[in-house]
Amino acid sequence: MAHIIADFKPFHGQHCETTATGSLIINQSGLDFSEPMLFGLGQGLGFIFWNMKTMDCPFIGGRIKPEAITQNIAANLNLTLKAGETASTKKAWETVKNNIDRNIAVGLKLDCYHLDYFSRKMHFACHYVAMYGYDENFAYLVDTTSQGTKARTSLKSLELARNEKGPMSSKNLSYTIQALNKGCNIKEAVMTAIRNNAADYLNPPIKNIGYKGILKASDEIKKWFKNSKHIKRDFKTTATLMERGGTGGALFRNLYRDFLKEAFNLTAIMEIDEAYKIFAETAVLWTDVSTLLDKAGDTQDVTYINQASEILAGISEKEKSAMELLLNRCSPLP
Repeated sequence: MAHIIADFKPFHGQHCETTATGSLIINQSGLDFSEPMLFGLGQGLGFIFWNMKTMDCPFIGGRIKPEAITQNIAANLNLTLKAGETASTKKAWETVKNNIDRNIAVGLKLDCYHLDYFSRKMHFACHYVAMYGYDENFAYLVDTTSQGTKARTSLKSLELARNEKGPMSSKNLSYTIQALNKGCNIKEAVMTAIRNNAADYLNPPIKNIGYKGILKASDEIKKWFKNSKHIKRDFKTTATLMERGGTGGALFRNLYRDFLKEAFNLTAIMEIDEAYKIFAETAVLWTDVSTLLDKAGDTQDVTYINQASEILAGISEKEKSAMELLLNRCSPLP
């Protein structure tokens, strides 16, 4: 019992979902894009401040909802996406094994806590990897560059990671991507993706999403700090997830900034270049926010929270203006 896809090319990325999906795309369709381009085509830029009683502490995220990036990439590039979930660990494994036996790599959503190669153990059930092989003992995966790109974990640890319960978890979610014969016009795909992302960002269904969510977070972090019983744990963990774990912070703004640069080179639309410059500013500010949250955790000094709050309010206004530029210029004429 063993099969490893021959000549498999790993995608080298910073963000887990674009890394996993990029690995499937390059191997199953032959298309090869930069990570910023994949993120932009996935209409990935967003924001969420989420707090539930079942969570140890609030979650700060800088992208759209899980799986949506992959769904948008497939739609914009005319690719076939097949995804499924099951409560049965046996069926979940058979689905993955059957695809790999046919030389089809599989994307997986899991809780990184259980993966053997993660040195910092924390539960996060919204992590993505691509799987390209297995043997009697191990699963062979592609993860982010910070996790070494190519990795392996025991089959038992993979089963536990895929079947974990909790916030943002799925029931052993797996997916495959394959090319259609339609092809796509990349310039049109980029314009569509920019337009859709801007419209969604500017019109959030609830106030803790998009630019409104950033403004709300600027107030909520003060309440969170005041009421937290575990300030050090909460704020240092959040800062780590934002800046190094890939949930938010500067990472997604850097990716979207670089996507807009590529989009400007394709289209020569000046408003796209203007928006690129704004996101270059906010990326730096997001790093400042995560640094301040980390300091607040270390010192338990509310001064750092107040500074982070002020920066968040400014980021909200800047990103709103950038997305308005993009929506107004990239919308089709009536």
